[in-house]
Amino acid sequence: MQTRMVRFDGLRARLGRIVRQTATEVGKKAQLTMSGGELEVDRSILERIVAPLEHILRNAVSHGIESPADRQRAGKPEQGTIRLDLHRGGTDVVIDISDDGRGIDPAAVRRKGIERGLIDADDQLDDNEVIKLILETGFSTAQEVTQISGRGVGMDVVDAEVRRLGGTLGIHTRKGAGSRFTVRLPVTLAINQAVLVQAGEDTYAIPIASIEGVTQVTAGELREHYVDESKPLTYADNDYRVQHLGSLLGTSEPRLDNSEVSYPVIMIRAGDDRVALHVDQLLGRREVVVKPLGAPLNMLAGISGATIMADGDVVLILDIGGLLRTEGRFVAAEPALEEEAEGDAEAGATKEPAPTVLVVDDSITIRKVTQRILARNGINVATAKDGVDALSWMSQAVPDLILLDIEMPRMDGYEVATYVKGEDRLKHVPIIMITSRTGEKHRQRAEDIGVDHYLGKPYQEGELMEHIGKLIRLPEAA
Repeated sequence: MQTRMVRFDGLRARLGRIVRQTATEVGKKAQLTMSGGELEVDRSILERIVAPLEHILRNAVSHGIESPADRQRAGKPEQGTIRLDLHRGGTDVVIDISDDGRGIDPAAVRRKGIERGLIDADDQLDDNEVIKLILETGFSTAQEVTQISGRGVGMDVVDAEVRRLGGTLGIHTRKGAGSRFTVRLPVTLAINQAVLVQAGEDTYAIPIASIEGVTQVTAGELREHYVDESKPLTYADNDYRVQHLGSLLGTSEPRLDNSEVSYPVIMIRAGDDRVALHVDQLLGRREVVVKPLGAPLNMLAGISGATIMADGDVVLILDIGGLLRTEGRFVAAEPALEEEAEGDAEAGATKEPAPTVLVVDDSITIRKVTQRILARNGINVATAKDGVDALSWMSQAVPDLILLDIEMPRMDGYEVATYVKGEDRLKHVPIIMITSRTGEKHRQRAEDIGVDHYLGKPYQEGELMEHIGKLIRLPEAA
């Protein structure tokens, strides 16, 4: 393991050059100061985090640091300062990137969010929730498009890469006083601290980084939470919803025959979600070597890898955040004509059921916008965030049409289209690919697979509905 570890200091010159070059290009003055560079991280993590860090630094110079004249008027030195501080936080490496610039204006972000349909004008969101909109695909508040900013490509990619590395990205800002981006990353992807638990007959490992605490709860109290799912379990002044691990995985049901027996409950935080995970037995804490799973197991939601125990048993390592996201991964829109169909009593006539379109895209923005367009035209909508989720949904139902992105994690659009066209149950389902990749070779590959239409982003609502109308029968409202 020691041979995999490298000092962060090796990036000092490269990151400093990025700040100087960007400042020169945009006519500003900025310097980078760095501390904690003696910390060591896994070489593979360092290589993958360089690009996200470079983008955050470019943003700090182009969006955050003011021009020399504006800084003088604000009583600041002409030269802006960007600080990059590294330190250990538990088992993680914490990278803090802060600047003394203008900060992020929540009002400007809110206006742009309303303009793009990400939020509604009457949504009651605090400034911290509004600021998170900058992580959405295609989001930018820049007034003009340059080589450095304004293209709406960047922070969504940074956030996605940090999450792929098992880390988190936090944003703190104060208008006029600067912004701070906090990146938390595991020291290594090869070794992890984990708690071993038992659910039914199976043993699993849960990474310690996601665990906030462990307690014992009686079977009688757990039964109350299962009967009334809205009743939270309070621990350390935080509310957690109760879930049984076996039920979540679909492998076993909780055994609550004896109300006096106590069971271990693990308090887990995954993003904004807090869950009290009821397990049958706690087997202790271990340092485990993470083995990546090969295809097709690496596409299973909620599993980040596996480890081999001393006795040779293979234990799956759970990604609790991914596991919880599978609970509500598909959002079905209310059919716009449903009430009319129910109320149509003339001559016993019944209207045709609205068609169902499956929207597969890893961008939550694209999914929401497309869902609104289709629902407005009387179409039922199901959404999936990538190919794996799409195949999981189609194992239970068959859509009338699929709107499919190409570039997605875990399983891309070409793989999904190949599967659909090769499956007897699904091969009749028309597919429209909607992608930013409009090159001839991409279009040709899609046509070779059997995709019915290839549509570039961005698209107009009328254009999309016209193509859908050629492939399936639309409700009269459309």
